[in-house]
Amino acid sequence: MAKQRVVVGLSGGVDSAVSAYLLKQQGYEVVGIFMKNWEDDDDSEYCSSRQDWLDAASVADVIGIDVEHVNFAAEYKDRVFAEFLREYQAGRTPNPDILCNAEIKFKAFLDHAMRLGADKIATGHYARVRAVRARDGQPLTEGEVATLPPDQVRYQLLKGVDPGKDQSYFLHRLTQAQLARAIFPVGHLHKREVRRIAAEIGLPNARKKDSTGICFIGERPFREFLQRYLDGTPGPIVDEQGREIGRHVGLSFYTLGQRQGLGIGGVRGRDTDQRGAHAPWFVAGKDPATHTLWAVQGHDHPWLQSRWLRAEDVSWIAGAAPAPGAYAAKTRYRQADAACTLELPGSGDGLVLRFAEPQWAVTPGQSAVLYDGEVCLGGGVIHSAEATERPLPAVVRPITRRRVHAR
Repeated sequence: MAKQRVVVGLSGGVDSAVSAYLLKQQGYEVVGIFMKNWEDDDDSEYCSSRQDWLDAASVADVIGIDVEHVNFAAEYKDRVFAEFLREYQAGRTPNPDILCNAEIKFKAFLDHAMRLGADKIATGHYARVRAVRARDGQPLTEGEVATLPPDQVRYQLLKGVDPGKDQSYFLHRLTQAQLARAIFPVGHLHKREVRRIAAEIGLPNARKKDSTGICFIGERPFREFLQRYLDGTPGPIVDEQGREIGRHVGLSFYTLGQRQGLGIGGVRGRDTDQRGAHAPWFVAGKDPATHTLWAVQGHDHPWLQSRWLRAEDVSWIAGAAPAPGAYAAKTRYRQADAACTLELPGSGDGLVLRFAEPQWAVTPGQSAVLYDGEVCLGGGVIHSAEATERPLPAVVRPITRRRVHAR
């Protein structure tokens, strides 16, 4: 019987490298693909794609597999980056890594791999796929999957075993067709085990630092990057009493819960309360109509706490919404699961989540992802949330006096 061919996305990092190694050890015919998704400033100090390609090629040489360099930059710019800019221009905070997985890694890359004769594709994500019987949800072996008609098999996306590295949040928009072709070889491992394997087999990137941030931004200052593509309209930064306490450079460059980069300190003459006159400031809201940025003092300010949210552009992994009821959810990556109740409004494809405990800085544009234990069910893009205290005023009150400690 011929070996199954698996095409692995080799990023140059240790996770995808170990994934390729494990698959070869398991008897698959393994082919590597290096995806180049960004090229606007490929030679800058912040872009590591050239070094990543060299690392991927070195890994392929050690493992003994072929690797191909494929350019998906045009698809990425059209399907991911353009939407990223539209969302920021509208005052929301998108998560392009989620869209990249759905549109590039598990669509453009998957299509290319199928043209190469792949049976499956694999990536270094910390997640797992489980095949279950459609009628009763019972787990299936690979042998059972092979003998059953496709309509009798359903695929579940499970959390990665390492709670500190679980990446199911970023994969929640994958479909049944995409999961049916996907393998996540390191999903059952902890990161320390992945690095140990890499060191034992002599991979050149065994100690390579994990990549952080958005792939096309890298380690560069985020606002500096956005200002290359978006125009900012300056406006007032206003506190909860409606007083101007500073100026911002454009609403697109700020996100809810942001603490750094506001350029404001404590306000003299302010009526102090239990939050403290010199507590740190956080972005609490944006009013595009008046170009106003609302800021409050204290991490636990009520304007930063929400008991419910509404999400749109919903995607369910099973292909249909789960029954309304009790689940858990994340409103941002690396957040602990929060107990919630799912409601499905009759109109449209949205969802409402009501939380047992207030959630901090629920941000429009980010994703709310629903879980049933270790199973990721899907989610949607956060449209709105209501603070536990009164909503933000719609209009800035006339400013009669302003005293600011400038940083």
